[in-house]
Amino acid sequence: LSRLLDALRGPLGLTGTKEGCAEGECGACTVLIDGDPVNACLVAIGQCEGRHVTTVEGLAGAGHLSPLQRCFIEEGGAQCGICTPGMLLAAEALLVRNPAPSELDVREALAGNLCRCTGYQRIVESVRAAAALRRGGGGAAP
Repeated sequence: LSRLLDALRGPLGLTGTKEGCAEGECGACTVLIDGDPVNACLVAIGQCEGRHVTTVEGLAGAGHLSPLQRCFIEEGGAQCGICTPGMLLAAEALLVRNPAPSELDVREALAGNLCRCTGYQRIVESVRAAAALRRGGGGAAP
């Protein structure tokens, strides 16, 4: 039984999705399936047939960064890079559902994604800045 994570990182060559714990506890391997965040280490590849899978490589066109990715860089939300892809996908799912998330909304949406570098505040600020940018503003939401 092959995991989605193995297929992504192996034959498909999409190495942006990271393996952290291999138990669905850390969120490093978060991808979107039909827009919903899931841990790719827990999904059998057969469960993906006919479904839309989005990895961090799919957030923007080739050679570009999405506004969310740019905000992570500009606001200091990206640190060592292990959790960043999963954080980005969980944040993307949130912003699609809720274009103006509160700080609590962001923290709840990212609760399944662990980071050992930042203390989370810069990640939250990055997501809120991206939300404001998407809504046409230039900075973090109040």
